[in-house]
Amino acid sequence: MKSRIIPASFFERDPLICARELIGAELIWGDCSGVLVETEAYNAINDEACHTFMRPSTRAFIERNKAGAAYVYFNYGMHWMLNVLVKGRENGFVLIRALEPRTGIERMEKRRKLDDVKRLCSGPGKLTQALDITDRHHEMDLCSDPRHCFAQNASTTVDVVADARIGIRRSAHYPWRFTLRGSPFVSVPVKL
Repeated sequence: MKSRIIPASFFERDPLICARELIGAELIWGDCSGVLVETEAYNAINDEACHTFMRPSTRAFIERNKAGAAYVYFNYGMHWMLNVLVKGRENGFVLIRALEPRTGIERMEKRRKLDDVKRLCSGPGKLTQALDITDRHHEMDLCSDPRHCFAQNASTTVDVVADARIGIRRSAHYPWRFTLRGSPFVSVPVKL
């Protein structure tokens, strides 16, 4: 069965459901793609780790954009981070943390100056560098352009593991990090 672009309606639900169900989907970015093996959910309300907690500009982003929009920000002055906006009963974001590269691997290796496929996209900053994602993609609709989207095969089943979020200090205890069980492409192995 052929993969289809994930529509905006997919992102009109709870951020945790979206983050979990994106595992195993494909991220297509130009001539590169990969299977999502790690995501994290962030809730716009009462989640101290979410940008909405301290940044009015992020709250304004949610107001002016539709579900499925790219939220790209520069983290610690070092790396771009790709998130997708979720607007359902609960608003929030899904951080795209890691993927297993499938197509355009040589281009990703050149951008990362690395020839280890397992480390190419094994973290959110590595992933954006490999795919050349920057602020020019901020607010891009990720549900309409087949060259920049998420795609999913309805018949694919995956074994997803929930774990505590990583790389943050506030609200880190929430088990809102989702990974593909046993994947060697995740940023940090799951502690079982």
